[in-house]
Amino acid sequence: MPTIELTTTINAPIERCFDLSRSIELHKHSTAGTEEEAIAGVTSGLIGHGEHVTWRARHFGIVQTLTSKITQFERPHHFRDEMTEGIFKMICHDHLFESQGKQITVMKDVFRFESPGGLFGALFNKIMLEDYLRNFIVRRNQIIKTVAESNDWRAILTSTHDSSHN
Repeated sequence: MPTIELTTTINAPIERCFDLSRSIELHKHSTAGTEEEAIAGVTSGLIGHGEHVTWRARHFGIVQTLTSKITQFERPHHFRDEMTEGIFKMICHDHLFESQGKQITVMKDVFRFESPGGLFGALFNKIMLEDYLRNFIVRRNQIIKTVAESNDWRAILTSTHDSSHN
């Protein structure tokens, strides 16, 4: 099963990075090229433990839907989203956060996936999909980093209501 591991160092507090990573609005912004839209479940604000979101997006010229659920949640250090419905056989994405002082956060993604299609799916993973997904997550992380390190985070996090902070 392919696994993508990425590490991003962000000059911002861990709580800010954690919350930006689960912001529906920031996710939509970071995936603008795929016309990604939250169409069911949590469609705005911050997604939390036990909640789900259904995304509709265009990948490889095909409109697809994918539903994922937050199955593990330990603010501000870890959350996991897992696909519950979609074209893949399996997607499991761990978002890990480690504080290195007051203003430095190390954000680590561990993204595991399994494509349908047996041997053809495995070949497609190697030829195209693994790099495509890696670049997708790198772009998303760069947006999170840029927003977290500027004052732009305020517009996203102060406009959202989130019951999981309590």
